Amino acid sequence: MRILVIEDDPVLADGLKVGLGLGGATVDVVETCADARAALAAARFEAVVLDLMLPDGSGLDVLAAMRRGGDRTPVVLLTALDEVADRIRGLDAGADDYVGKPFDLDELAARVRAAARRGAGRAEPVMRAAGIALDPATLSVSVAGRPVALSRREFAVLAALMERPGTVRSRAEIEDRLYGWQEDVESNAVEVHVHHLRAKIGRGAIETVRGIGYRMRTAP
Repeated sequence: MRILVIEDDPVLADGLKVGLGLGGATVDVVETCADARAALAAARFEAVVLDLMLPDGSGLDVLAAMRRGGDRTPVVLLTALDEVADRIRGLDAGADDYVGKPFDLDELAARVRAAARRGAGRAEPVMRAAGIALDPATLSVSVAGRPVALSRREFAVLAALMERPGTVRSRAEIEDRLYGWQEDVESNAVEVHVHHLRAKIGRGAIETVRGIGYRMRTAP
């Protein structure tokens, strides 16, 4: 999962980047409304964590612009606990959830996962396809009930494919999920991760669609 964090407090922003990253996410951080709009225009995210008080305006303006433009990316607001009116305005403006400051990082991560799951149209928290089960909450994968150990990037590739089994994902789409702006991407990184995944979960689980990308089989 790739997450955009819009937060101008550098200590909190670093904590969110590290904490959400430990949960398997690729996290990009911006500090202003202007940078947020540029980031949303340049890349696709599975979820946005949005502070309301930003140096050049209100996070509600960013949210309103997203929804007016048809951007349905799930948004979780960060609000002060006593600002009930802000929470109401945020939800009415199109936010999917909110967390009051100070907050528990595990709770925030769970709310982000839930918002992203609803945004993808999935009700069950565990993804299942081709005899494989993937749990984003515990970063665990099993094949026919047998646990399989994956690296963080292997897990991210598999999650991207299992979100929509049978749907082809291009290499560029998968790279966007794996790497933030400050990370270098090797030209064959996706191919290498898919190769390692096939060795661990079975060669037939991931199909190559020549010239386009990869897709997850829907049945074992």
